[in-house]
Amino acid sequence: MVKVDTRYESDHTKFMREWMEQHPAEGIEQQKGRALWWDKPQKLETQQQFDEASVPVKPYYYQTDA
Repeated sequence: MVKVDTRYESDHTKFMREWMEQHPAEGIEQQKGRALWWDKPQKLETQQQFDEASVPVKPYYYQTDA
């Protein structure tokens, strides 16, 4: 089994981590933006309707019914 060095941190990750430490208010803005676009309440009934209406996918996309 190969051991992976998990101590590596990319330049971009270092920059973002340091920038967020220097600008703590941006974390709040980040949460607001996420809530605006992604964190929406989910309705179980709607999800069940989507699941029931889904069509099974063929193993090969261009497969004919013949």
